Amino acid sequence: MACNSCSTGKDGQPKGCKNNGTCGTDSCNKLTVFDWLANMSLPNGQDPFLGVEVRFKNGRKHYYKNTENLTLSIGDIVATQAKSGHDIGMVTLTGELVRVQMKRKKVDIDDKENVLKIYRKASQKDIDIWSAARDKEEPMKVKARQFAIDLNLKMKISDIEFQGDASKATFYYTAEERVDFRELIKVFAREFRTRIEMKQVGFRQEAARLGGIGSCGRELCCSTWLTDFRSVSTSAARYQQLSLNPLKLAGQCGKLKCCLNYELDSYLDALKAFPKKDKKLQTEKGNAVCQKTDIFKGLMWFAYEGEWMNWHVLSTDQANEIIELNKQGKKVASLEEYAAEHAIDTKTEFENVVGQDSLTRFDSPKRNNKRKNNKRRSNNNKRRNRNPKNNAKKD
Repeated sequence: MACNSCSTGKDGQPKGCKNNGTCGTDSCNKLTVFDWLANMSLPNGQDPFLGVEVRFKNGRKHYYKNTENLTLSIGDIVATQAKSGHDIGMVTLTGELVRVQMKRKKVDIDDKENVLKIYRKASQKDIDIWSAARDKEEPMKVKARQFAIDLNLKMKISDIEFQGDASKATFYYTAEERVDFRELIKVFAREFRTRIEMKQVGFRQEAARLGGIGSCGRELCCSTWLTDFRSVSTSAARYQQLSLNPLKLAGQCGKLKCCLNYELDSYLDALKAFPKKDKKLQTEKGNAVCQKTDIFKGLMWFAYEGEWMNWHVLSTDQANEIIELNKQGKKVASLEEYAAEHAIDTKTEFENVVGQDSLTRFDSPKRNNKRKNNKRRSNNNKRRNRNPKNNAKKD
């Protein structure tokens, strides 16, 4: 998806609006919402819900009350109430879906402290002030980071967000320990000449605000649709039989990837049918130990103690059956009787599906047979001329 200012430029290359997903047309922003109730009308006599969801920079969203009964739709830029002054945001959701979202997040629309009101639709003057303030954020961030380095503070300023009326700037930072930034605020106020607010965010929230491309090749989940950050543990990787390599399991935030939790429930349900891996199978040939499992195929590979190179594949039902017999004091003859059912033929027949004889047919081009024959004849004639016996016969 792209906004109108992301049109194609010179030589077919996209120009890009350079707003990093926060453009003003609500077409390529973060955490977009699809109003699936937009084509449904309210019952007769029911008033529309006054709650409105408004998005600000980098996915920051708040709920506001439409006390002026303004006709608002998704994408409208509005001036909203702030603790001091006003802010400029974009409407991302209206109507009954806002009621559902506020109920899910346990936000009461009559709470005057948390649910402020919308003043008006933003005028051109409001938008100009807002855009001018947004243009200041990037050079301010460079200076702010340098000031923090000069004061030897162990913190990273990741983002700056101006209020819509340019009366306040919020500095988002990450730090592993508690930071005393009182002197830093004095430097910021003296240099930038605006009200300063410092807000600490976690590493996952920082990645969500900045955005980026994950190892899967898609945009980060936290910056596009994921809003609740659940804890991820290394046990999620163990259940899915993933290599415990921190370089592969960690995302751009430095923490374990949120996507490790996506398929975890499916793996846990499939593992319920498996016996414990440390359970040994007792046979007359000897005890067998589990070496490998295939969760979704329901197969387990066992090897006799002392014969670790020879693996025998069993299904989960067969393994549970042998374990039940062992509990009754009985032993099966061997695992080979069960493993014969899962013998896999490794012979592979390749087919020429592309209609080509060889993929390397152009590497060594074939020579013309006529040229070979002519060359052979000329060589034979040369040998005959060099031989003195042949010359004597001619004489």
